[in-house]
Amino acid sequence: RVRPAVTRRRLMLLAVAVVVLVLAVAWAARHPSHDRNWAVEQSIFPHAEFDGSRVTIRGIRNFRWTGAAAYTPAWEERSYDLDQVATAWYVLVPFSEKFRGPAHAFVSFGFDDGRYLAISVEARREVGESYGVVAGVFRRYELIYVVGDEQDLIGRRAVFDDDEVFLYPVRATREAARAVLVAMLERANQLHQQPEFYNTLTNNCTLNLVRHVNQLSPGLVPTASWRIILPGYSDAVVHRLGLIDSTGSVPDIRALFRIN
Repeated sequence: RVRPAVTRRRLMLLAVAVVVLVLAVAWAARHPSHDRNWAVEQSIFPHAEFDGSRVTIRGIRNFRWTGAAAYTPAWEERSYDLDQVATAWYVLVPFSEKFRGPAHAFVSFGFDDGRYLAISVEARREVGESYGVVAGVFRRYELIYVVGDEQDLIGRRAVFDDDEVFLYPVRATREAARAVLVAMLERANQLHQQPEFYNTLTNNCTLNLVRHVNQLSPGLVPTASWRIILPGYSDAVVHRLGLIDSTGSVPDIRALFRIN
């Protein structure tokens, strides 16, 4: 005879197996797409056209923010001389002061003419959708490279959001900064043609940045470090590798380059 406790256990295991199977089928059946009702600030996917040393970028975001969710939308077309790429900056935005791990990281590039261009790798959200770390593992969002004016991408976060913003100068040659910028714009073009899902663990903001850097200098930044998986601590990795153009300890540079 089968005891009732054993029967219940088997039924519970069967129910769990069915739920897992249903979730796996739903996960596999979902495909990345550009055709969704996107949040306004991520509704335009940028595209770059190269002509020798010049690049023309369509869909550069330059919103005028008057609050965390109040803005005048604007997208622009701009041309840049890639020979004038002069500097690169690493932007880090931890989501919490108590636990620094979850964070957003992106980069900004400075040109000899005084202009700055920021590129932020993000989870692309639909209207009314908010970002979730766990949701980002389950094909909830597509991946987007937001290309925008520095006053938009950095300014909104530093002025209107409740998060700390750190703007670190990167120690890099002009050639290296240009190479990373070109690689990121080419990656944006690739995603423009072939969408991909964002993934909190394998296809997020920080890992994409690391891959661009390692494409230039293979193995420079370790991808398996817990400080990369928890990007709020990634500035410690960048500092240890000598990629921040400043001296001092990690607490020193955090105090120096916090821009709120």
